[in-house]
Amino acid sequence: MAASKGNLRIDAAGVGSTPQILRLDPSWLQACVALDQRALDGLWTAEQWRRELDDPRRLCIGLVASETLLGVACGWLVADELHITAVAVDPERRRSGHGGLLLQALLQRARRHGAVHATLEVASDNVAALALYAKAGFRAAGTRSGYYSDGRDALIQWCRIPSAPSPTPAT
Repeated sequence: MAASKGNLRIDAAGVGSTPQILRLDPSWLQACVALDQRALDGLWTAEQWRRELDDPRRLCIGLVASETLLGVACGWLVADELHITAVAVDPERRRSGHGGLLLQALLQRARRHGAVHATLEVASDNVAALALYAKAGFRAAGTRSGYYSDGRDALIQWCRIPSAPSPTPAT
């Protein structure tokens, strides 16, 4: 079952349609909550998602195909930093490059808003997420012991957000 705007439906979640990165607004609340349940085991409540989608200082983007939310990436802009709060892809859509696409889009949008660094916390045993963040240039800067409700530790990671490449002049 894939999360779609305003409800849940069973479908091919974008088969035959090109996924697009969209800035998510409050109309995506139900789809975000449903995706959170499937991908993050209900990490955030509906109220937390509402705040994430309402606050202009927060970036929340989604990968959408045929009005179906395949993944999200969210973060808070604080001075010249982006604090990444969530990167999640529907479990049925993982290992397709969606997480990397969302992460890079979030970093570039944050850069356009003046962010030069990004930080996040990631479970120390989340091998897939650690690989995704390492590929994007994140490096461990510390540990938060017992950070998660189940007692797992979180690694604090940082990266410098690269500038967008300059266009090369035509020759």
